[in-house]
Amino acid sequence: MAQLDMPVGDIHGNARRIREAVVQARDRHGADLVVFPELAIAGYPPEDLLLRPGFVRHAGEALESLAAEVRGIEAVIGFPERDGDTLYNSCAWVADGRVQAVYRKSALPNYAVFDEKRYFQGADQPLVRECAGQRVGVVICEDLWEREPVARCAEAGARIIVSPNASPYALGKRRERRELVSGLARQHGVSMIYCNLVGGQDELVFDGGDFAASPDGASTGQAPACEEGLFAVQWDAGAGWRRLGWEPAGEGDEDAEVWTVLSRGLRDYVDKNGFPGVLLGLSGGIDSALVATLAADALGAERVGCVTMPARYTADISTEDAEALANNLGIRVRKLPVDGVFQSFLDLLEPAFGDREPDVTEENLQARIRGTILMALSNKFGDLLLATGNKSELAVGYATLYGDMNGGFAPIKDCYKTRVYRLAQWRNGRSPAIPGRIIQRPPSAELAADQTDQDSLPPYDELDAILERYIERTQSVREIAAAGFDEGTVRRVASMVLKSEYKRRQGAPGPRITPCAFGRDRRYPITSGWREDA
Repeated sequence: MAQLDMPVGDIHGNARRIREAVVQARDRHGADLVVFPELAIAGYPPEDLLLRPGFVRHAGEALESLAAEVRGIEAVIGFPERDGDTLYNSCAWVADGRVQAVYRKSALPNYAVFDEKRYFQGADQPLVRECAGQRVGVVICEDLWEREPVARCAEAGARIIVSPNASPYALGKRRERRELVSGLARQHGVSMIYCNLVGGQDELVFDGGDFAASPDGASTGQAPACEEGLFAVQWDAGAGWRRLGWEPAGEGDEDAEVWTVLSRGLRDYVDKNGFPGVLLGLSGGIDSALVATLAADALGAERVGCVTMPARYTADISTEDAEALANNLGIRVRKLPVDGVFQSFLDLLEPAFGDREPDVTEENLQARIRGTILMALSNKFGDLLLATGNKSELAVGYATLYGDMNGGFAPIKDCYKTRVYRLAQWRNGRSPAIPGRIIQRPPSAELAADQTDQDSLPPYDELDAILERYIERTQSVREIAAAGFDEGTVRRVASMVLKSEYKRRQGAPGPRITPCAFGRDRRYPITSGWREDA
């Protein structure tokens, strides 16, 4: 099982990685068969690159060149296949220096983050071949979830079914995959191989988790999350699957799993897009503290730069805590006070504002001054600016366009505020990083005197519970209220979510960890007369 990172569009690099893995699987592991992830040649998801004739042609040429070198082992390699005017999501069965057969994906997902029907046609012909005395069939990713393609493969005589996948991470997904594949193995009395992609691709993070399941449903356990490698298994008709030289990932530590996924997503976004490092504003609050810690873990402290930008409403302890965090992590920190700039703007705008009372305008002005300074530093030194907003704030619009939303990547945009606190506590359990006072203080944007988030928002425990029901579960106001929440509060929260779509549409991408992340998952219109009444 070749659990590898296959970057989108890197056709020649991916062919090289496949070639090296084939040699290693044959010469080091003595394997009969090596299985690669879905669309391994092209990377997943290639999106509208598939509409470029040259892209698909080069992928096919790379496969043909690669196939000529596959000898002494057989390989299943994913690629986009064009047949006339039709495009298929296919796998090539390669052996003896050529493509021996091709399997075309049957079930094309078109929900959540998937959009395969925009590009591909499905097919319904199973592929079963003889390999090392076994009848081996192929299905691709969504074929497992639709189930019928697996049944066709078993009916065609397959005793082992291999499945190349490009299945992105979401909370609970690793368990779901294992239960699905083990159930299919039991149902059809076959052995199953699950091989998944690894790596960050824009908002998506592919976590691997390769494993094998025996006809009784017993599993080898899953390969470690987000780690590349060749994970060898051996079939024994009497004993089932045996792992060869690797240990399965542990079960049950959700915070550790999420941290691993967020780290991989951030690191791959930075490295694959060629940024030397990252930059962020460090406020002394929990969100920027968590992002700084995550960046230091993912990239190394030497690649992380931070800026504190105190103004008149910034508490001294906020600056102190920010500097203490930077010292704990060993990251660079620069102090650039912004109150003078803020006052200059107030003086400039005074004739225009007249006798109007200060309001959110002045609060946003401070955030936008800070955002402009951070963008200037990012432009000057080439580091990627990280936005530090969380999912709770983005959901209800508690964020400033062109201010704290500035940035090229938002590492915790799919983490609710309550998860931010959980992750901070978990990370501090590994080694001291985030000063305790940052975790314990009431959260505040510090854009007005004595301000706290709860001046304008429900307590985060309550807010996040409502948001999870409204966004992930798509429950109505009445359904949420019936679960014990105040209906007026629920109605206000739902209205804030709908009214803030225009902000989210202009926000930076960030790694998806929930089943319904803002962006690819949740596609609501900006201009809409709909309000949640039921």
